[in-house]
Amino acid sequence: MAKTEDILEQLKQCVLKGDDQGAVSTAKDAIAAGIDPNKAIMEGLVAGMGEAGALYEQCVYYVPELMVSSEALNAGLEILQPLVLAQGKSTNRGVVVIGVVQGDVHDIGKNLVKLMLQVAGFDVHDLGHDVEMEKFIEEGQRLNADIICMSALMTTTIIAIKDILPTLRAKLPHAKVLIGGAALNQKVADAWGADGYGENAMDAVKVAERLMQGAV
Repeated sequence: MAKTEDILEQLKQCVLKGDDQGAVSTAKDAIAAGIDPNKAIMEGLVAGMGEAGALYEQCVYYVPELMVSSEALNAGLEILQPLVLAQGKSTNRGVVVIGVVQGDVHDIGKNLVKLMLQVAGFDVHDLGHDVEMEKFIEEGQRLNADIICMSALMTTTIIAIKDILPTLRAKLPHAKVLIGGAALNQKVADAWGADGYGENAMDAVKVAERLMQGAV
């Protein structure tokens, strides 16, 4: 029988290659091998999607490659997620409001982060792109959000995040702020007082999980 590490790697490669049939077959192998389904999802399927997202950011993958990778991810999820539900591990890990900031319409990265957060068990509410900054606050208040995720790709739009943070803090004192996008980095996030920065989609999930545990 294949080792756990080998099966997880196969799941990752199936997503990277957009092999939906392989993802289904390998997901079944994971079940037969007694691998925890949540582990198979996060360390196999999601890890593969995270690498696909990184390749997209490096301009190695483009939108078509991301789409087929996403299809393979979903094919594997159809096999594994029912088992996670049966184990009672599907409890909501937190409410997230996510969107691309006002003036910015680049949402591929945001969509990938949204997908990864949903797979990880977060209740994600997507505001879309070119979102008026007050909308983040309004939806955060309406949903009693735990995390506000704001994405910005262009240097001309990131300043909107800095400008809205004081008001957001005042009106949503309990919510954590997670930012990301090509025009941002950890240094900027620290300087502006954001609670977290996601370098890529996989990293954003890990940061969101730490924020929910109270470890920034």
